[in-house]
Amino acid sequence: MLPPDLQALEPPYNSARERRMAEQNARLRRICASLIERVESAGLAGGAPYAAFEHSVLLAEQVRDRTEALRRTLEELSEANYRLEQARAEAEAANLSKTHFLAAVSHDLLQPLNAARLFTSALEDQVLPGDAPRQVGNIGRSLKDVESLLGTLIDISRLDAGLLQPDVTTFRADELLDVLAEEYRQMAHAGGLSFHYVPSSVVIKSDLTLLARVMRNFLSNALRYTNCGRLLLGCRLRQNGLEMIVGDSGPGIPEMQRDDIFLEFHRGDWTQDTEDRGLGLGLAIVDRIARMLGHPLKLVSRPGGGSMFSILVPYGEVTEYEDKSTTGRTLDDGLRGMRVWVLDDDNVILDGMRVLLEGWGCQTVLASSTATLDAMLATSSTKPADALLVDYHLSRGETDGLNVADLLRQRFPNLAVILITANHEAEIRRETRQRGFGYLLKPIKPLRLRMQLNAIYHG
Repeated sequence: MLPPDLQALEPPYNSARERRMAEQNARLRRICASLIERVESAGLAGGAPYAAFEHSVLLAEQVRDRTEALRRTLEELSEANYRLEQARAEAEAANLSKTHFLAAVSHDLLQPLNAARLFTSALEDQVLPGDAPRQVGNIGRSLKDVESLLGTLIDISRLDAGLLQPDVTTFRADELLDVLAEEYRQMAHAGGLSFHYVPSSVVIKSDLTLLARVMRNFLSNALRYTNCGRLLLGCRLRQNGLEMIVGDSGPGIPEMQRDDIFLEFHRGDWTQDTEDRGLGLGLAIVDRIARMLGHPLKLVSRPGGGSMFSILVPYGEVTEYEDKSTTGRTLDDGLRGMRVWVLDDDNVILDGMRVLLEGWGCQTVLASSTATLDAMLATSSTKPADALLVDYHLSRGETDGLNVADLLRQRFPNLAVILITANHEAEIRRETRQRGFGYLLKPIKPLRLRMQLNAIYHG
């Protein structure tokens, strides 16, 4: 039924159906009016609801435009990041390739240096006329400089390439320190310095080769910066391990520089040695090796009062230690009459070894291949040797030095073996140790070779 105010305007209807439709239309009009009223009441303060609607539409369009612009920017950033990632990966690949290359060619780089060191060491053992000893000494020191620089670069490359892995064993501290003391005592005396060594027979657990690198860097650093006075090499028993110490009476290190000296390419500016050839990498290598081994470093220094570097090495189980010490033996025991076979594919190396060994009184048989050595052994005049010095990398097509040594040991069970190599891989060291062989890295340090031969000959 229509409301009374509309009934007066109600037109005549021809049927009940038309009336019902009119009533429904009236209800829809009332609903529409109510909805319009609610929209208007929810509009802006100014009472312009359609303006609010238009404003909302405009905002939505702006949001859509800005979202699209953001999407395009993100795509551009993603493309730029992809290009940067590609460039970074290419740079890392190039750097890794360089480090792998330098680490891999260390054998070829060290071969001629090894030969030169052998010849120089042989000359230093001889009585030379006039000014020749001084000149030979200068050559020897220059070769040691080259060896140190090249060894440092190779160590850095091996560390960067992840090729330098620890080979932890149990050994006595004096197996390492006795050799270092003999070597650096001579160098200290040559520089006018006194050298004090406090030995220790305590059993420790570490990587002998890497720990030797740390101690050599400590000693070389002490020599480099100490112009007068003395050097100290010794040990202290601590609760958590053996503290291996190198001290000097040099100028000391200012407190502000004590952290920086372990950074790469940082060199102390307090040295007066204008001929020093250090790269500032020695202590950086020490820090990285110490972290790798888990051995804490310590530095105590006072400006004008010298410095003391140390590394704390854990104690080893005595039950795991195999006694290979040379206690009671000295280099003065002599190697005269010792028979030594040398197998190396480099004829210059062989000649250098012959000069060096025969200068010590050894009887040598030298061969550049296993076939040549076999031919020599076939003669009745070749007697069994006391020791075999064999290079790990032999001629192309031949097996490695460890396998050659195994075959010779089958024929000569009492043959002592020393493997010589420029390869620092921990696996080679482990295999060498498991076979009970000696181990020397190139360039050979004649003092260390002589001490090992002395231990074999007088053992």
